[in-house]
Amino acid sequence: MKHELTIMKIAYFDCFSGISGDMILGALLDLGVPFDYLRGEFDGLPVGGYSLEARHEWRGAIRGTRVRIVCEPQPPRDYAAIRELIGGSGLDPWVRETSMAVFLRLAEAEARVHGVPVSHVHFHEVGALDSILDVVGAAAALRFLGVEVVAASALPLGGGFVETDHGRLPVPAPATVLLLSGAPVYDDGVRRELVTPTGAAILTTLAGSYGSVPEMTLDAAGYGVGTHLSADPPNVLRVLLGRQSAALRHRSLLLLETNVDDMNPEIYNYLFDKLLTVGALDVNLIPMQMKKGRPAVLLRVLAEPALRYKLSDILFSETTTLGVRCQDVERIELPREERSIETPLGPCRVKAVRLPSGRERLIPEYEECRRLAVAHGLPLLRVYEEVAAAARSVSTSSDE
Repeated sequence: MKHELTIMKIAYFDCFSGISGDMILGALLDLGVPFDYLRGEFDGLPVGGYSLEARHEWRGAIRGTRVRIVCEPQPPRDYAAIRELIGGSGLDPWVRETSMAVFLRLAEAEARVHGVPVSHVHFHEVGALDSILDVVGAAAALRFLGVEVVAASALPLGGGFVETDHGRLPVPAPATVLLLSGAPVYDDGVRRELVTPTGAAILTTLAGSYGSVPEMTLDAAGYGVGTHLSADPPNVLRVLLGRQSAALRHRSLLLLETNVDDMNPEIYNYLFDKLLTVGALDVNLIPMQMKKGRPAVLLRVLAEPALRYKLSDILFSETTTLGVRCQDVERIELPREERSIETPLGPCRVKAVRLPSGRERLIPEYEECRRLAVAHGLPLLRVYEEVAAAARSVSTSSDE
């Protein structure tokens, strides 16, 4: 079989003037998602009492699409009600699962702000019908465009205060701050709300990376117009739509490293777990020899640039180091995804990696093999062999 180079569609969210749910919808419609398609997707939700409008508007020298959703008064919904509403709808499965994932992030942030369990969270602004439509519409529009990868720029935080159902809150609102944890942010001096909780939840749920525009073949740009009339900068969200080869991907990452020669080695397992839990992509130790013949280890951590200070804090608090070196690095990586395959021992998750030739390689995952070994009382090595054989069979079938 001849293998063709896999091409993925990527959407880059350029948030130079912030982001909100209606700006996301406007930008995606501006990219070519038909208005009637979006309205048809909303028909899959068991709700009513709203009107939907889209029109072109200018912000400064930029023309984009403004989406307005006008809703009749409705009581606030809690997380369980929203989950039931979306989960029981007739939406596409990916749209349904993505929408529920966004609201779970929102519920977790609200739960932390108010000190209550997720199941007890009652939404107000973000539980309103227009926010539900923003979330579902964003997922449906990305599905229509065939977007497989979402990336984003750093986000301007804004400032000042905003009036909410909980009273007067600083900008960004506490829930928005939690939602943006791990994302790069900055202060551009604007004293109004630039990032809404709905916009933050959608973006941080979908975005796989943040930074400058990734390498891609640019196909189109869409502009979503916000409510504010600001023209400096223009109050629009720009979304760039393009294609990139799935054979090799370039990713900007941060490498932190430090030399440690005076620490109990039993601590490293705890340290590894803590670093990986907060988002480190890789952690490793390299034996080395320092001055005066002292044995030591080189501790290296690879992560997204936005985690620079969070990971540095952990290294300083959990090790004996006095300094951490930081380097911006570029990683060339193969695209990969998690997939479940059938094996003689039952379903097992494996890592599916796409090679430059277009061929696919399935790699057994340690934790899954360990689970099967314990469940069946078998040696781990034998489980690895069984899963590897099943993976080879799946790969051979897909190549024919």
